[in-house]
Amino acid sequence: MKQDKKHHSQTKINLAVDMGIFLGFLIAEAPHFSGIAVHEWLSIAFGAAIIAHLLLHWQWIVEVTRRFFGHIPSQSRLNYILNTVLFIDMTLVIYSGLMISRVALPALGLSVAEGGAWRGIHDITANIALVLVGLHVALHWSWIVNAVKRYVIQPLSFGHRVAQPDQATNLTQKEVSQ
Repeated sequence: MKQDKKHHSQTKINLAVDMGIFLGFLIAEAPHFSGIAVHEWLSIAFGAAIIAHLLLHWQWIVEVTRRFFGHIPSQSRLNYILNTVLFIDMTLVIYSGLMISRVALPALGLSVAEGGAWRGIHDITANIALVLVGLHVALHWSWIVNAVKRYVIQPLSFGHRVAQPDQATNLTQKEVSQ
């Protein structure tokens, strides 16, 4: 029972961190809406959030790394490869973003030489990140849906039974045929 509560608590933490990362990613991905200052500072915070995400999943990373060429489910291997590529890409996005920073680094009293290929690298890796994050979310969609149902929707139902989508559809079909 104690292990079950620990698992639920860890799932809640993972869900909160992941939702924060995803919302931050969406806002940071659109600097023309949020403004360059928000884009830069949020992206720096995003780097810290990614580190937190990795630490929360460190045991999984270690286990899959150790057994990568052994017997592990193909889903885990695919997830590991995608996550590795996503990590490399995000590192490049954040680093290249720092190299072209117009607000965050100057506010810290730091400056970088302008020019070079950093702008192009930043644009390309940010666009690749959009695709990779979409794939990452797709691979984890079942976990996301189940965690949101359990920790967001059910607590908001205040004791009322929340109809599942298939139940709601069946009710509607029954009502229509009567």
